[in-house]
Amino acid sequence: MNELDTELMMGQLLKRGLTRTDDETAADLLIFNTCSIRDLAERKVMGKLGQLGMLGRIKQRRAVIGVTGCMANAKKESLFRKLPHVDFVLGTNNIADLVSVLDEVLETNKPTIRTEDRFEDNLDYIATHREDKVKAFVSIIRGCDKFCTYCVVPYTRGAEVSRSPDSVLEECRHLASQGYKEITLLGQNVNSYGNDQPEWGCKFHDLLYKIDQIEGIERVRFMTSHPVDITKQLMEAIRDLPSLCEFVHFPLQAGSNRILRKMHRIYTVEQYLEKVQMLREIVPNVALGTDIIVGFPTETEEDFEETCRWMKEIRYAVSFIFAYSPRKGTPAMRWIDDIPEEVKQKRLQRLLAIHNTIAAEQLQDMLGQEVEVLVESKQTEGIYLKSRTRLWQKVIFPGDELLIGSLQRVKIHSCSSQTLVGTLTN
Repeated sequence: MNELDTELMMGQLLKRGLTRTDDETAADLLIFNTCSIRDLAERKVMGKLGQLGMLGRIKQRRAVIGVTGCMANAKKESLFRKLPHVDFVLGTNNIADLVSVLDEVLETNKPTIRTEDRFEDNLDYIATHREDKVKAFVSIIRGCDKFCTYCVVPYTRGAEVSRSPDSVLEECRHLASQGYKEITLLGQNVNSYGNDQPEWGCKFHDLLYKIDQIEGIERVRFMTSHPVDITKQLMEAIRDLPSLCEFVHFPLQAGSNRILRKMHRIYTVEQYLEKVQMLREIVPNVALGTDIIVGFPTETEEDFEETCRWMKEIRYAVSFIFAYSPRKGTPAMRWIDDIPEEVKQKRLQRLLAIHNTIAAEQLQDMLGQEVEVLVESKQTEGIYLKSRTRLWQKVIFPGDELLIGSLQRVKIHSCSSQTLVGTLTN
């Protein structure tokens, strides 16, 4: 979502007449598009901004500095107090105001802030500036209504607001006309799409059927999903729609019912497993991804063992595993962070080892198979092209870069780390 917001802002600035530079010292405008999901991300941004202040914030040339994204919503005016050299603070729900805020700063030479709590869909999606010419992100819903106790997103991005089907389809058709082959539909919870606008009569699976009809779009992906809102109709869409890839990000977060209740995940392990079983019955070749938090307040060794158990049983293809870090403004912040950091790290490494073993076994199972890949880019050096299967596996193979953007058949003959290696068969 942050990558897409960056692309949306770049589109506005290019229309305004600015040009992009990769040389920080030459820039007249520096924008830090931030994330608040983890403490480390915030600390990196604060450190970099502080460094700019100590270096005279590149003020010899009077560079304008702005902070956008979730940190802007979370910290608001306090950013000006901590970093007086920052010129503007722009929240996630106000990125359409970027140009007007920039003009205000240039005109008044005063700090400017806009951080609305609710998103108003007034963005020019067609003007989005994308560096990638094969794959594109498409926003379909913003915000989240789930209020997991560890998560700052409902407070930084606000309530769920679905984008109209007509607007989504218009952008997807535009992308197809520009030669894009794959789109990834984005939202904090894509499965909630349309719930806030019942008069549309268009839920998430309905939208997927409409997008599948667009000529030129070869692949459709989506993220992120909340298990509670994954429906049978969505599972059937994954099975039936030729463009819809058989990969579902299906976050478990924890394998203990007690911890799930404390996280306010509003499902039990048993309910989660029922949906996994149903999905695998409807889409037998589906690959699953997950998010896991270890070291959540009060997590016992027994709780953690349950998480390990389900990791081994479900066998995720992709796992994003994190050690818990308290986020200011969340309910979990009120609880004592009682798991020592060294215990968190040991659990993190153990869970990563379980996932890595499973992932290695899954790669071995692919040897000798022929797979369809979308060719995405060329490696920086050498003759290999980079691609992905429908199940999100990385594949490299020797080939001409004229193949970039096309679907190809590749026979897998070996694997290295997290990557499959093969040769063209067509």
